[in-house]
Amino acid sequence: MQALLKPSAAAVTLALSSLTLGMHANAAEQERVIVKFKEGKGPSVMAQLHAQGGKMELDLSRHGAAAFTLPAQAIKGLANNPNVEYVEADVKRFPMAQVVPYGIPMVQADQLSDSAASNMTVCIIDSGYELAHEDLSGNQVTGTNDPGTGNWFTDENHHGTHVAGTIAAMNNNVGVVGVNPNGHLNLHIVKVFNADGWGYSSSLVSALDRCEDAGAKVVNMSLGGSLKSRTEDTAFAAAESRGVLSIAAAGNDGNTRHSYPASYNSVVSVAAIDSNKVVADFSQKTSQVELSGPGVGVLSSVPTGTALVASTQVAGSAYESIGMEGSPTGSASGMLADCGTGESTCNANGQVCLIQRGVISFAEKVQACEAGGGVAAIIYNNVAGALNGTLGGVATGIPSVGVSDVDGAAMLAAVGSNASVAIGAGNYAYFDGTSMATPHVAGVAALVWSHHPQCSNVQIRNVLRATAEDLGVAGRDDSYGYGLVQAKDAVDYITANGCDGASGGSGGGTGGCKGKNCKAQ
Repeated sequence: MQALLKPSAAAVTLALSSLTLGMHANAAEQERVIVKFKEGKGPSVMAQLHAQGGKMELDLSRHGAAAFTLPAQAIKGLANNPNVEYVEADVKRFPMAQVVPYGIPMVQADQLSDSAASNMTVCIIDSGYELAHEDLSGNQVTGTNDPGTGNWFTDENHHGTHVAGTIAAMNNNVGVVGVNPNGHLNLHIVKVFNADGWGYSSSLVSALDRCEDAGAKVVNMSLGGSLKSRTEDTAFAAAESRGVLSIAAAGNDGNTRHSYPASYNSVVSVAAIDSNKVVADFSQKTSQVELSGPGVGVLSSVPTGTALVASTQVAGSAYESIGMEGSPTGSASGMLADCGTGESTCNANGQVCLIQRGVISFAEKVQACEAGGGVAAIIYNNVAGALNGTLGGVATGIPSVGVSDVDGAAMLAAVGSNASVAIGAGNYAYFDGTSMATPHVAGVAALVWSHHPQCSNVQIRNVLRATAEDLGVAGRDDSYGYGLVQAKDAVDYITANGCDGASGGSGGGTGGCKGKNCKAQ
């Protein structure tokens, strides 16, 4: 039993954080920098900069430095000035800001109030929950843990905290918001994963018992494995008969093999789609897939200070970037150099390397930049979309980020301009996986059910299927199931038709079928 986080997904953070960094320029290529003078040389250098059209923005004489807005050509000259110790970007600082991850409006969660969610409890079986997190600490939450996993209110694996944020990150002007963002929903956490990110089937059965003991109506399981268990199957079927709606990740192998518990008939199997509503290449495609949820590049909470904040600017323009997993933190700036595909040492002394993805590993590309004196590396994609990469455990000494193919092309046109790259520690990360899709569905199930508590678990399940946005081929299919879960459409459907207004169709789970013909497919 493993957490279903796509292994290659790197932790990257909220761009609108207090650690967002970067240089800026106006149309005349005026750039703001901090100039650090060698001892006693400040007055002469400042006079020289004024003569070159520079404007002193702030005197930092106590620190032997000053902030200047300078023409780009003057900045280049400072690199060789014997009276200057260094020049760096006068990087921006922003107040913390809250963003709405794309998945929240995609599942219509922003169209409903969660004020009635106090009648619902969602149980999250995972790696724990960082209780002290700024976006989670105000929730109504209890928990238990398996022996050897540590306290339920800590999360060494980061996975459970990310899942919890999608379900219930608070609307508090920082970070992100979840499907149920106002602190009304009750959460119960059962910690089954150790720091290595795995647990046993028996632990899952026991965790299900503790979810029921806590009064949970919805159970989120962003986890799974390829082997079925009769004990598990029986336990989930029994829980369904007692009114529990269990929801699990379909799996991340990108094939047609079943994953469990998602493929038990009594469990809703969830596939992952991207922001364009296209099924993720890693998402399992099986006859049990029932619903889809956003699962690519999902921004949510992670334990405080464990994520990477990335910021990249070139020629005064800010670009969305993702810190390479394993990159050191820090900031650097310099002239942007085209280093091709980075297959050999790039002559980039004091410069920021721009490198295209392909041929060799990301780590080798960064090493080639560093070997040539490069101060930071920007790797751009060779296929459509953002680049979310990892250094694979290779230690490097310069900050490195990934950007999209489109942004890489724009940067190529600006080679020779000043660029800055910065990476710091943050509290939010983008993850990929059916693990990330599952809490969207679980959160919506609880939200819909809170509006219509008179409905049974089977009825809620059937309505979610009947009102899902059909994706892929018409009707249910193995990639998307019945489609993208829709919160407001489900609530409106029950309002208009009652709890029994949907039969739920066939395939992808039985929706409450019981008896000898209800076997897992």
